[in-house]
Amino acid sequence: MRRTGTYCCRGSPQRAADDGGGGPISTTEPRINDRIRTPRCRLISSEGEQLGIFNTADALRIADEQGLDLVEIAPNADPPVCKIMDYGKYKYEQAIKAKKARKHQATVQVKEIKFRPKIDTHDYETKKRHVVRFLEGGARVKVTIMFRGREMAHAERGLAILERLAEDVKDLGTIESEPKLEGRNMLMVLAPVKRDAKGAKPKATEEHGETADAG
Repeated sequence: MRRTGTYCCRGSPQRAADDGGGGPISTTEPRINDRIRTPRCRLISSEGEQLGIFNTADALRIADEQGLDLVEIAPNADPPVCKIMDYGKYKYEQAIKAKKARKHQATVQVKEIKFRPKIDTHDYETKKRHVVRFLEGGARVKVTIMFRGREMAHAERGLAILERLAEDVKDLGTIESEPKLEGRNMLMVLAPVKRDAKGAKPKATEEHGETADAG
């Protein structure tokens, strides 16, 4: 029987390098079959059973008899650890897993909305509707109170707006970052309420989204 790894890897740059072809040697792919240079290895069967230490030539013969590949999975061990497996199938399954992981990974945007401490009721309600829309869409919301001049002397007004907003949208969002002053701005971050298991979204990465300014 042919080992699938030896056959399928013929002509590859890594194979050429090992055979003296002068091509680059891959650092991301493990050595398999005839590319394994160590004289001995600790062998693991295709079922995960520890078989002990073998001459690499004998390990290659065992893998060959099973129509499988010998893959060096721990090259820095002493002696290196090799496992018998169908390497082509293993790579395919790993690629499918990676594809599924990317597919299920959502991207949560971070929206920003800005208020002034003297915002009137109408503008407040308009801005609140933006926050509600962002949270319902699964986005985090960075809420900023912008102070000018002597308004900093009454920072409690900004805090009151943030606390009021958090209370108004508590069914949709929770406070992820408590209100804090940064320079002339007071910031708070709201995160969407986690959905139940049926409607849960996968863990997400972040990216910055749109900004809504207060009037």
